[in-house]
Amino acid sequence: MKGGLAMAHEMSKGHSRSSLDNSKLPLKAHDLAFEYERKYGSCPQCVLLAISKTFGLKMDDVVKAGHALAGGAALSGSGTCGALTGGMMSLSFIYGRGVEDVDKGRFLVSYRVAKDLYDMFVEEFGGCTCQEVQKKIFGRSFDMWDAEDYKEFEKAGGHIDKCPEVAGRVARWVAEIHLAHGGKPKG
Repeated sequence: MKGGLAMAHEMSKGHSRSSLDNSKLPLKAHDLAFEYERKYGSCPQCVLLAISKTFGLKMDDVVKAGHALAGGAALSGSGTCGALTGGMMSLSFIYGRGVEDVDKGRFLVSYRVAKDLYDMFVEEFGGCTCQEVQKKIFGRSFDMWDAEDYKEFEKAGGHIDKCPEVAGRVARWVAEIHLAHGGKPKG
Protein backbone atom coordinates (compact mmCIF):
# COMPACT_ATOMS: atom_id res chain seq x y z
CA MET A 1 0.00 0.00 0.00
CA LYS A 2 1.35 3.40 -0.95
CA GLY A 3 1.14 6.37 1.38
CA GLY A 4 1.93 10.07 1.52
CA LEU A 5 3.67 11.67 -1.39
CA ALA A 6 4.21 8.31 -3.08
CA MET A 7 0.48 8.35 -3.77
CA ALA A 8 0.90 11.72 -5.44
CA HIS A 9 2.75 10.02 -8.27
CA GLU A 10 -0.36 7.91 -8.87
CA MET A 11 -2.70 10.92 -8.58
CA SER A 12 -0.84 12.83 -11.23
CA LYS A 13 -1.27 10.11 -13.85
CA GLY A 14 -4.65 11.57 -14.72
CA HIS A 15 -2.90 14.78 -15.81
CA SER A 16 -1.40 13.85 -19.17
CA ARG A 17 1.14 16.47 -20.27
CA SER A 18 0.32 15.82 -23.90
CA SER A 19 -3.36 16.63 -23.35
CA LEU A 20 -2.64 20.11 -21.99
CA ASP A 21 -1.51 23.12 -23.92
CA ASN A 22 1.12 25.27 -22.22
CA SER A 23 -1.37 27.94 -21.16
CA LYS A 24 -3.02 25.41 -18.84
CA LEU A 25 0.20 24.30 -17.15
CA PRO A 26 0.21 27.01 -14.44
CA LEU A 27 -3.30 25.99 -13.37
CA LYS A 28 -2.26 22.33 -13.38
CA ALA A 29 0.74 23.16 -11.18
CA HIS A 30 -1.50 25.14 -8.82
CA ASP A 31 -4.08 22.38 -8.54
CA LEU A 32 -1.51 19.64 -7.96
CA ALA A 33 0.35 21.62 -5.27
CA PHE A 34 -2.94 22.57 -3.59
CA GLU A 35 -4.11 18.97 -3.49
CA TYR A 36 -0.75 17.57 -2.35
CA GLU A 37 -0.50 20.13 0.47
CA ARG A 38 -4.10 19.50 1.51
CA LYS A 39 -3.58 15.73 1.65
CA TYR A 40 0.06 15.28 2.63
CA GLY A 41 1.56 18.52 3.98
CA SER A 42 5.21 19.60 3.67
CA CYS A 43 4.72 22.63 1.46
CA PRO A 44 8.17 22.60 -0.17
CA GLN A 45 7.73 18.98 -1.21
CA CYS A 46 4.25 19.68 -2.55
CA VAL A 47 5.44 22.58 -4.72
CA LEU A 48 8.44 20.58 -5.95
CA LEU A 49 6.32 17.55 -6.79
CA ALA A 50 3.72 19.66 -8.58
CA ILE A 51 6.43 21.26 -10.75
CA SER A 52 8.03 17.87 -11.33
CA LYS A 53 4.74 16.41 -12.52
CA THR A 54 3.67 19.46 -14.50
CA PHE A 55 6.89 19.63 -16.51
CA GLY A 56 7.90 15.95 -16.51
CA LEU A 57 11.08 16.54 -14.50
CA LYS A 58 12.82 13.79 -12.54
CA MET A 59 13.23 15.53 -9.17
CA ASP A 60 12.80 12.70 -6.65
CA ASP A 61 15.95 13.50 -4.66
CA VAL A 62 15.13 17.22 -4.68
CA VAL A 63 11.60 16.52 -3.43
CA LYS A 64 13.06 14.41 -0.62
CA ALA A 65 15.59 17.13 0.24
CA GLY A 66 12.77 19.65 0.68
CA HIS A 67 11.04 17.78 3.50
CA ALA A 68 12.60 19.41 6.59
CA LEU A 69 12.21 22.88 5.08
CA ALA A 70 8.46 22.92 5.74
CA GLY A 71 6.88 25.38 8.14
CA GLY A 72 9.57 28.00 7.81
CA ALA A 73 12.47 25.52 8.22
CA ALA A 74 11.99 22.58 10.57
CA LEU A 75 8.50 23.85 11.47
CA SER A 76 10.12 26.82 13.24
CA GLY A 77 8.00 29.43 11.49
CA SER A 78 10.87 31.90 11.57
CA GLY A 79 12.51 30.83 8.31
CA THR A 80 11.44 31.27 4.72
CA CYS A 81 7.99 29.86 3.93
CA GLY A 82 8.41 26.29 2.77
CA ALA A 83 6.25 26.84 -0.31
CA LEU A 84 8.53 29.69 -1.41
CA THR A 85 11.57 27.55 -0.65
CA GLY A 86 10.13 24.72 -2.75
CA GLY A 87 9.47 27.15 -5.58
CA MET A 88 13.03 28.47 -5.48
CA MET A 89 14.37 24.91 -5.34
CA SER A 90 12.28 24.11 -8.44
CA LEU A 91 13.68 27.09 -10.31
CA SER A 92 17.21 26.27 -9.18
CA PHE A 93 16.76 22.71 -10.39
CA ILE A 94 15.77 24.02 -13.81
CA TYR A 95 18.09 27.04 -14.13
CA GLY A 96 20.75 26.57 -11.45
CA ARG A 97 24.42 25.80 -11.58
CA GLY A 98 25.21 22.08 -11.49
CA VAL A 99 28.20 20.42 -9.87
CA GLU A 100 29.96 20.22 -13.24
CA ASP A 101 29.60 24.01 -13.62
CA VAL A 102 30.63 25.26 -10.16
CA ASP A 103 33.82 26.75 -11.60
CA LYS A 104 32.08 28.36 -14.61
CA GLY A 105 30.55 31.52 -13.20
CA ARG A 106 27.53 32.59 -11.20
CA PHE A 107 24.69 31.49 -13.53
CA LEU A 108 22.71 34.65 -12.81
CA VAL A 109 19.55 33.47 -14.56
CA SER A 110 18.86 31.24 -11.57
CA TYR A 111 19.06 34.23 -9.23
CA ARG A 112 16.90 36.34 -11.54
CA VAL A 113 14.04 33.86 -11.80
CA ALA A 114 14.20 33.13 -8.06
CA LYS A 115 14.12 36.89 -7.34
CA ASP A 116 11.08 37.23 -9.60
CA LEU A 117 9.33 34.54 -7.57
CA TYR A 118 10.47 36.08 -4.28
CA ASP A 119 9.15 39.52 -5.28
CA MET A 120 5.78 38.10 -6.34
CA PHE A 121 5.53 36.21 -3.06
CA VAL A 122 6.42 39.16 -0.82
CA GLU A 123 4.02 41.41 -2.70
CA GLU A 124 1.20 38.91 -2.20
CA PHE A 125 1.92 37.82 1.39
CA GLY A 126 3.71 40.79 2.92
CA GLY A 127 6.92 38.94 3.75
CA CYS A 128 8.78 35.73 3.12
CA THR A 129 8.78 33.95 6.48
CA CYS A 130 6.25 31.34 7.45
CA GLN A 131 5.17 33.50 10.40
CA GLU A 132 4.60 36.53 8.16
CA VAL A 133 2.51 34.44 5.78
CA GLN A 134 0.52 32.98 8.66
CA LYS A 135 -0.19 36.46 10.03
CA LYS A 136 -1.40 37.54 6.59
CA ILE A 137 -3.70 34.57 5.96
CA PHE A 138 -4.78 33.68 9.52
CA GLY A 139 -4.36 36.98 11.36
CA ARG A 140 -1.85 35.33 13.69
CA SER A 141 1.04 32.86 13.64
CA PHE A 142 1.16 29.39 15.16
CA ASP A 143 3.80 27.33 16.97
CA MET A 144 3.88 24.10 14.97
CA TRP A 145 5.75 22.34 17.79
CA ASP A 146 3.02 23.07 20.35
CA ALA A 147 0.29 20.41 20.11
CA GLU A 148 -2.55 22.75 21.10
CA ASP A 149 -1.39 25.54 18.80
CA TYR A 150 -1.07 23.06 15.94
CA LYS A 151 -4.67 21.94 16.55
CA GLU A 152 -5.72 25.60 16.30
CA PHE A 153 -3.77 25.92 13.04
CA GLU A 154 -5.63 22.94 11.58
CA LYS A 155 -8.97 24.16 12.95
CA ALA A 156 -8.40 27.52 11.23
CA GLY A 157 -8.01 25.75 7.87
CA GLY A 158 -4.26 25.19 7.88
CA HIS A 159 -4.36 22.18 5.57
CA ILE A 160 -7.91 22.63 4.32
CA ASP A 161 -7.40 25.70 2.19
CA LYS A 162 -4.92 28.20 3.68
CA CYS A 163 -1.50 26.60 3.20
CA PRO A 164 -2.69 24.60 0.18
CA GLU A 165 -3.54 27.90 -1.54
CA VAL A 166 -0.09 29.33 -0.72
CA ALA A 167 1.57 26.21 -2.17
CA GLY A 168 -0.73 26.36 -5.19
CA ARG A 169 0.05 30.00 -5.92
CA VAL A 170 3.78 29.41 -5.68
CA ALA A 171 3.59 26.42 -8.03
CA ARG A 172 1.52 28.49 -10.48
CA TRP A 173 4.05 31.33 -10.35
CA VAL A 174 6.96 28.93 -10.90
CA ALA A 175 5.18 27.46 -13.93
CA GLU A 176 4.48 30.96 -15.30
CA ILE A 177 8.10 32.01 -14.81
CA HIS A 178 9.38 28.84 -16.47
CA LEU A 179 7.03 29.22 -19.42
CA ALA A 180 8.01 32.88 -19.79
CA HIS A 181 11.62 31.72 -20.18
CA GLY A 182 10.71 29.24 -22.91
CA GLY A 183 10.23 26.22 -20.67
CA LYS A 184 8.16 23.29 -21.90
CA PRO A 185 7.11 19.97 -20.46
CA LYS A 186 9.43 17.08 -21.20
CA GLY A 187 8.09 14.13 -23.12
